[in-house]
This record gives sequence, structure tokens and C-alpha cells, in this order.
Amino acid sequence: METIASFTVDHLHLMPGLYVSRKDRNDGATVTTFDLRITKPNREPVMDMPAVHTIEHLGATFLRNSDRRDDVVYFGPMGCRTGFYLVMFGDLSSGDVFPLVLEMCGFILGYEGDIPGAAPEQCGNWSEQNLGMAKYYIEKYRKALEKDRNFVYPGQEENA
Repeated sequence: METIASFTVDHLHLMPGLYVSRKDRNDGATVTTFDLRITKPNREPVMDMPAVHTIEHLGATFLRNSDRRDDVVYFGPMGCRTGFYLVMFGDLSSGDVFPLVLEMCGFILGYEGDIPGAAPEQCGNWSEQNLGMAKYYIEKYRKALEKDRNFVYPGQEENA
């Protein structure tokens, strides 16, 4: 069985960043998957589930209400709990979505109040939320993005 592309990335050297994970083309359409890597895999503790869940709800709410809402296919957590996937229509680069991701971070950092979709009739695990920890991870991520702008996986070229 062939190894999938994401398993060929050297996670021992992967830093927080905004990476093109893959581009899929079908019937004239291109979909770009971004890796929003928030923690250093295998070198930092993974994000706790309540914070991940809150980032998912707030990130999806922001993206689905942004000026780019028609381009957004999906936003959700990685199973390893070190980041999120953002899937968008278009043949895009990390630089193309960098401002949008920074805006999303700002939205989460400034958010106060009830978490959107965190009610029993709206979510299958509605009560597992932690806004304070979500802000902690997103602030750390935003600072890393602004400082280092890691856009290319270690040892690889971006799929331009």
C-alpha cells in the first residue's frame, strides 16, 4: 500500500506554520488543503480536546462568515491534535490564505461569550469547550506565524 503524502513529512522537524498539505484536481476544479500546524509534533504536548473543540467551532464560524466563505470547503482538527486542516477551493499558496488565517486568529483571540454551536441540539459533544485554552494555543500560533512565516514543509518545496 502506498504511503500517503502527509506521512512523508518529517514531523521531527516540523514547526508551527501554515503549509500546503496537498492539492487535488478533479473535473477542472482544484482544492487546496492547508496544514495549520499549531504545536511542534512529538516535541510539545498536544492540544487538549476542549480547546481543540472550541477552536474548531470558532474557526469554522469565522471562516463560514468571512469574505472567503464561498471558497471554504472544510475546517477541522487533525487526529494527532497538533493542528487543523483548512480545505479551500482554488489553486492556492500559503501566502494566499495567510491574511485570512491571521484574521481567524484575531477573531478567536477577541471572542467573548457563548461558543457558537455549543448547545445540545447543535453539537454531539457541546459541553466540552475551553475558550481560555483555545486562546492560549491561538495566541502562540499567531505569534509563530508572524515571526517565522513557516510556509514550506521541512525538506520540501511548496506545491505552487
